[in-house]
Formats: sequence, structure tokens, C-alpha cells
Amino acid sequence: MRIGFRVATVVAMAMLGGSLLHGGPLGAQQSSDSAAVRQQRSLDSLSAALRAMASRVDSLQRAQVPPPPAARPPGAYMNVSFVGLTNFGWSSTPDVASLQLGDHDPKVRGFTIPNAELVFDGAVDPYFKAFTAIVYKIDEGGETGVELEEMYLLSTGLPKNLQLKVGQFFTEFGRQNQQHPHAWAFADQPLILGRMFGPDGLRSQGARLSWLLPTSWYTEAMLGVINSAGGTTFSFRSDESSAIHGGAPVDRAVENAADMLYVPRITTSFEPTDNQVWLVGASGAFGPNNSGAKSRTSIHGGDVYWKWKSSYANQGFPFVSFQGEYLHRTYDAASRAVVDDPAEALPAESLRDDGMYAQLLWGIKPRVVAGIRAEHASANAGAFATTAERADRSRFSPNITWYPSEYSKVRLQYNFDRRVGLGNDHSVWIQLEFLLGAHAAHKF
Repeated sequence: MRIGFRVATVVAMAMLGGSLLHGGPLGAQQSSDSAAVRQQRSLDSLSAALRAMASRVDSLQRAQVPPPPAARPPGAYMNVSFVGLTNFGWSSTPDVASLQLGDHDPKVRGFTIPNAELVFDGAVDPYFKAFTAIVYKIDEGGETGVELEEMYLLSTGLPKNLQLKVGQFFTEFGRQNQQHPHAWAFADQPLILGRMFGPDGLRSQGARLSWLLPTSWYTEAMLGVINSAGGTTFSFRSDESSAIHGGAPVDRAVENAADMLYVPRITTSFEPTDNQVWLVGASGAFGPNNSGAKSRTSIHGGDVYWKWKSSYANQGFPFVSFQGEYLHRTYDAASRAVVDDPAEALPAESLRDDGMYAQLLWGIKPRVVAGIRAEHASANAGAFATTAERADRSRFSPNITWYPSEYSKVRLQYNFDRRVGLGNDHSVWIQLEFLLGAHAAHKF
């Protein structure tokens, strides 16, 4: 403001000087009285204008201008994306849902739309990031379903290498449970994950605290504490638990901290050479089940991931990767009434299930990946007829995937299923997927 005032003053003085010079030298006696009067009036007008300008500048300098409203921190962002997935294929059994246990697996002969995912993720402020996934799907009857699959806050500035996650989320159990379908290497979820965690995977409302250990290599320890009820806690207080223990579920309330579900995990990574990496982890899930008032379930798991990439890789190809998981469940069932005959009781017993999957991927050349997966799940005998969810079963699945770009993919997969007591089945699935928008990168 002061600089502007000085400039205006200089300009005004120059104008005055110019006016006086045009009036001539001391020989101004030759000018008329009327010209002198006009010059004096001009001087008076300019002086008044300069005084008004000076007053205005002083007023602005004295004014208390409020600060601008706070803006988001530099670097804040929000990604919005939409992922659409369509399956088409055929199976030797018309009851495709009996083969495909996952909620996002192919469900019928013909076309299936098992997953259409709307995702928002971004920075909230300097202290939190947020993630939300809303999923649409069409069931076997053609009806559209909508669910809030995930919604959580993730801290960004806790000390001591700590991080807090709060909301609804897939638990960090093993490798694949927390992955969304578009990140899977196959068209369907592994059998053992469906048996342990149900069609929707293990997720619920709660909090997870992680600690990045101060080691020279990556090591992270986590502990999740979540609600133990609902269809997404299948092995615990789920209303669908009759499929596991064969009895009528008990309406069991949360009375203390022991009625929550606890999910610990530790994982570590190392690189024996410059072009390969190993990631090894161990997980657990411990909580109540509703076969009785005091009965509990424990699940233990181990997982491994290995990847080799050529030193002369082009766009990440060629590569070879291996992923495998083993899970074991101990379901302590209480004495309980039979579902169809409340007068008949089943004895207390310990039901044990275990299984594994192993998959190998070969990135042949840029955007072309071949894969093969082998699976097996089994269970001990119970005091009730074995349900389809606990029957011994194996599956073998080769596939090949082509990525026209990073925003689309086309996959062809064959499944050979062997179910003890039910026979063998063959299925062929074609999967098409597209991505709109900016989708956040997935954890390695």
C-alpha cells in the first residue's frame, strides 16, 4: 500500500511539474489571470485527491483482515474408481453354487455379475487416510444386492511405527482374505477360505493396530479386535453356523472382552538375491461361536509368497511367483439341539477342519500370465451327517490371463472338482474386468 501511495505521489508531482512548465519561465506575466486561476484550481484538486488516497491507504493498513479458511494440507488427494467384473461359462452340474462357495465366484451356467465395486480413497487431513468400498452384485435370481464392504480410517502419523485402522474392513489373515476380487489371480476364491470364513471372507467392524518393527528387514506385527457376530464371521457367532456344527445356533450376546474376535498376525520379508523376494506370515483368529453359551473357535494359518523377476524385465515381465496358505480350524461345539428335531441333542465335540491351496503364476511376456492352482480341504467326522461345507474336497485349476491394458483383463479358467461322495465336476469360466478412474495400489 505504501509503495502505491508513493507512486501516485510521484505521478501527481510530475503532472504538476508539467503543468507549471507549460506555463513558461518567469515571463509568466504574459499569462492571463484566468490561466493562473485554472492552475491553482488544478493544484487544489490534486492535493485533495492525494489526501483522500493517503487516508484510504491508512484505513486499509489499520483494518484487521481475517485469515483465509483452512485448506486441506498440501498433497491431499481423493481417488474415485469403479471396477466391473463379469463371468461367463458352463459347468457339468446345474447347481453351480454348490461348487462355487465364494460370494464373488461364478454362480450360474451362463452369465454372472458377482462384483461391481465403487471405491473412494484419499487423505482426510494430516492425521488420517480413508477408504470406502461399496459393492453391487447380481445373484442367481437376477436380483441386485448392495453392501458396504469396507469403510475405515487409517492413521498416518502415530509414533513408534504404529498404525491404527478403525471401521469395517477385511482382516489381515493370510494373503488373500483382505484382497478384493479384482486383485485375485483366479476367477474364484480358494476353497479353504470359503470353508473357514464363509462366502464373504473374514471382515467385521472393529480396530486393528499394527507395529512396523525396527529391524533391518521388513517385519510387521498386527492385532485386530472386531465384532464376532454376523455372516462375515462365519466360524464364530454367525447365524449360518449350523452348516458347521449341525445344531441349532444359540442366541449369544456380548458380555465381556472375551466375546470379541481377536485376529493377530506377524509377517516378514527378505530378499536372498537382487531379483527375488520372499514374504512369510502367520495368522490366528480366536473368538466365541454360537453352538453354546461358552463354546469357542480357533483358526491358525501360515502363508508364503515368493517372486522371481528377470534382471532384464520389460514392464515387469517375465516373472514367476508362488503363493500358498494352510489353515486349520478347531471348532469346540457344545451339546446342542438338532435343527430339525429340538428334542434330539448332539453331544459336545471338537470339530477340526484343515486345508490348503498353492498357486504358481508365470508372466510369459508383457500382459500375458499363465497360472495353475491346486487345493484340498478335509474335516474329521462329527456326530451328525457331514454337510457340504465340511465334505472332503479337492480342486485343480489352470488358467491364462491377458491384460489388454492396466485397466482391463480377460481370463480363461478351467476347474476340475472332486467331492467325496458327490463325484467329479468340470467347469470352464471366462472372466472380463474393467477399471474406471484411479484405483489405489494394493499392498504387496
